[in-house]
Amino acid sequence: MAERELAEGQREHWQQTYGAHPGMYGEDPSEPAVHAAGVFRTAGVREVLELGAGHGRDALYFARQGFSVLAADFSPVGLEQLRRAAAAQGTEDRVTTAVHDVREPLRLADDSVDAVFAHMLLCMALSTEEIHALVAEVRRVLRPGGVFVYTVRHTGDAHYGAGTGHGDDIWEHGGFAVHFFPRDLVDSLADGWTLEEVHPFEEGGLPRRLWRVTQALSR
Repeated sequence: MAERELAEGQREHWQQTYGAHPGMYGEDPSEPAVHAAGVFRTAGVREVLELGAGHGRDALYFARQGFSVLAADFSPVGLEQLRRAAAAQGTEDRVTTAVHDVREPLRLADDSVDAVFAHMLLCMALSTEEIHALVAEVRRVLRPGGVFVYTVRHTGDAHYGAGTGHGDDIWEHGGFAVHFFPRDLVDSLADGWTLEEVHPFEEGGLPRRLWRVTQALSR
């Protein structure tokens, strides 16, 4: 029950945040998205699934780079902003949106996408069990040779251990709950994959400390 209440509280918090601050992350893509686009081009990717797309700065960047994008998020408010921006940029023919909570199975067929991207989605208010289930779903929908690029805040972040603790390395600060990743969680999520990179980087004014993880399936 506590996990469900936390999840619902976070959903409402993000809905209100996107409503009050349209385009809150700006129009420029994140650094991980720029990096991922290069990885995807090298791998011959055509179709990208972005999980936790929000209002779409990265999904729209992928579309401008020529990829077909399915942008999924649990916030209809954010996705409506994404669709309006896609129309304004002339990329609506390459962008599809889907309201989806990653605690549920992906509504996609097996082996149906070339690549998956998720910027700070796995480190939302998800339990370790839910994170493993999500990565299993990513593996299911990826084609052989598919690539998964994701970023997470880790236990070296300044906000780890600050604010309200919910257990399982989840801490809530300023209304946002984050699951801070230890390195062994990254390694366990790569079991059965080729772990190509775990790249540390910083983002934002705090700064937030993150890992950018790239892992791939064998062909």
